[in-house]
Amino acid sequence: MLSRSNPRTLRTGRPRSAAADEAILEATRASLVDLGWSKLTMSDVAARAGVAKTTLYRRWAGKNELVVDAVAVLFDELEMPDLGSLSADVQAMVLQFAALLERPETRTALMAVVAESTRDEALRTRIRDSIVDRQKRLVLQGRQRAQERGELPVEADEEAASATADLIFDVIAGAVVHRTLVSAEPVDADWARRFTALLLAGLEAAASA
Repeated sequence: MLSRSNPRTLRTGRPRSAAADEAILEATRASLVDLGWSKLTMSDVAARAGVAKTTLYRRWAGKNELVVDAVAVLFDELEMPDLGSLSADVQAMVLQFAALLERPETRTALMAVVAESTRDEALRTRIRDSIVDRQKRLVLQGRQRAQERGELPVEADEEAASATADLIFDVIAGAVVHRTLVSAEPVDADWARRFTALLLAGLEAAASA
């Protein structure tokens, strides 16, 4: 007989299916593109994904949580390149990020959740936790490599280092999102090069100060 302390006695219900999750998130993005935020429903997503609506509610409490997760997995595709220099890495990251934002499912889903979050504090918090904070890993990876190459100084003050990483993330994300989604201007190799030069000049000036 299994003892009460055995973890196998604590398992209840069916295990989650990665394939079902992927189908649901893909269906959510497709629904957003076709219907927009206001007309998207859990029933529509379930029908597109080929699952019962109860399957969705076992995983997500409602539409807000579902859409944020559908967006978050797209941003998880981003990877910080390692091209041998900070300048090359940043330029490649900017172009990769812009290409992701140009995809209809990313553009529609991101703008929908951001617009809705202006009226929903809980949704804004979920966006920060599931998308923004998770993607700050890219800045940390790039900065560590640059420090190992001697391109950036190591900040001894952890609080200051964290604030610098946040600022770098805000500058890159803000500029690329504005250029791509607000101004609807192309992010090409020349723009990425000029933007990177400006960013690195600012980091150098801040380090000198």
